[in-house]
Amino acid sequence: MELHAEYPALSDLRAHAQKRIPKFVWEYLDSATGEERTKARNRKKLDELLFEPSILHGEVKPDVSVAMLGQTYDIPVGIAPVGMSGLIWPGAEAQLAKAASASNIPYTLSTVATQTPEDLSPYIEGKGWFQLYPPRDEGIRKDLLARAKSAGFATLVLTVDVPTASRRERQSRSGLTTPPKLTPRLLAQVAMRPAWALATAKSGMPRMKLIDDYAGQVTGMSSTAHAGYLLRTSPDWEYVQWLRDHWEGTFVVKGVLRSEDAKCLEELGVDALWLSNHAGRQFDAAPAPIEVLPRIRADTELPLIVDSGFETGLDVLRALSLGADFVMMGRGFHYALAALGAQGPAHLVDILKQDLIANMGQLGLADLKDLPAKLRRFENPT
Repeated sequence: MELHAEYPALSDLRAHAQKRIPKFVWEYLDSATGEERTKARNRKKLDELLFEPSILHGEVKPDVSVAMLGQTYDIPVGIAPVGMSGLIWPGAEAQLAKAASASNIPYTLSTVATQTPEDLSPYIEGKGWFQLYPPRDEGIRKDLLARAKSAGFATLVLTVDVPTASRRERQSRSGLTTPPKLTPRLLAQVAMRPAWALATAKSGMPRMKLIDDYAGQVTGMSSTAHAGYLLRTSPDWEYVQWLRDHWEGTFVVKGVLRSEDAKCLEELGVDALWLSNHAGRQFDAAPAPIEVLPRIRADTELPLIVDSGFETGLDVLRALSLGADFVMMGRGFHYALAALGAQGPAHLVDILKQDLIANMGQLGLADLKDLPAKLRRFENPT
């Protein structure tokens, strides 16, 4: 109860996180690309989706668990991949994986994480998902898949919405480079955040450990590029088919925003689609996933996962009411970790769970499967 008294909402965790991490780290986590119109649109379009409360249902005891892709999770929310999580808080990937397993939700490890699949193997307990930035080299590709599978990751997530690197102007203004280099300017910021500085001093500056394992196989390395980008390619339909043929587990494609693409991916044998605009970090003229969700739901039978801009249990209900099966959050769990350390992610799960229960009560819902389509949309709410 003490945490709920001091940090009752994600917004409280976000505000506290900003006070605990250096400015350049904050800008990395919180920023988007361009003028950040897409990031703002994600929030705006969620706020426009309103429900009509349903009354006189007597006592309602909501069940907020959900079954998806052969697993039953305690809430319909998982942890989305965030590159370089260990920059945000040292040991972030392991702490998030542990929290996910304890809370019975999925955790997604990024290819460009600061810890490897093998590092996380003891913690994922069958709930780990591995996010793949597509390697150009087939040998590296096969090795990455084998390592993820051997470490116990049963779900592969291919990210397809990063054909080129985005600019992320706000991040650039902070002085952050990739990979990070502690310039005098950044050191001054670090000095103002002693908890982060001490934890980072103990673990060392984060690096992309998985990517670094293959750096020696990349030619053309320069001071302005790093192996993470030089290893990648822009995938095509044949690439997706190759992965479907070579990955024996569940296969999800992340970054879908068009019905036409959803139909083609279903034909290729993908197991689920992940609707995402990369939280506004890649393209500043993209629709919010919540906008395209109804159309894609009408055009495919596949399970639909959605992210970008979600902050509350009510937001999750908004997505489920339009046909989503599951919601992923990236920034939110990293705000929680930066704010409260290892206890932060579990506290956020409880916030989301209590918010789901409270709002389901307002709708007279005992089970998420019964979520009605009593949703009114206002393009210009007053």
